Amino acid sequence: MRNILIIGGSRGIGNSILKHQLNLGNYCNNISRSSLEINNENYKEYQVDILKDELPEIDFIDSLVYCPGSITLKPFLQLKEEDFKKDFEINVLGAVKSIQKYLNTLKKGSNPSIVLFSTVAVAKGMAFHSSISSAKAAIEGITKSLAAEFAPTIRVNCIAPTITKTDLAKNILRNEKIEENISNSHPLKKICEPDDIAATANFLISKESNKITGQILRVDSGMSTLKI
Repeated sequence: MRNILIIGGSRGIGNSILKHQLNLGNYCNNISRSSLEINNENYKEYQVDILKDELPEIDFIDSLVYCPGSITLKPFLQLKEEDFKKDFEINVLGAVKSIQKYLNTLKKGSNPSIVLFSTVAVAKGMAFHSSISSAKAAIEGITKSLAAEFAPTIRVNCIAPTITKTDLAKNILRNEKIEENISNSHPLKKICEPDDIAATANFLISKESNKITGQILRVDSGMSTLKI
């Protein structure tokens, strides 16, 4: 049995990862502002605001997955300094706080690993993405820096998805026509479901990926690298 810490496991991609890990029989700790009604002896949750509250003490961790994120899409002149600060806090400082809190516990884990999340907008310049892409570019930099610093003990990787059908994206994917147009802008003519991204995260925290570290995996239907 492995011990997985998921930060932000109550919704979207984090919730998909959580369910899969529980189905594998692994022990899951979920740190989130929301509570889940899960009756499973391998599940424990902590209702915590990652940016405001002290993080709980957890004795055993093999993998840490940091899922909180944001989507701030505005023309540059409409962005306020507060928008940049908010995106940086939730995407970067929350991850830093979590890793610093649990680093020594992770070092004692079995095949320990960390999974972070970026966005396709870092690799491919997109209008109106300057705030969120700045924050996620920092995550990609942290991924590579920490992978080097923590080697050979802890593997650190990052997933950079295209837009994914989660609650976070519902204001963008607000009707079928918009969703179809966005899907058609991808080489594979598909956008991602939470389970698509969760599958990559599940691989990265498994023993099958024990030679992978310092990587940015772009799960984006080909958007960042192909033009068709």
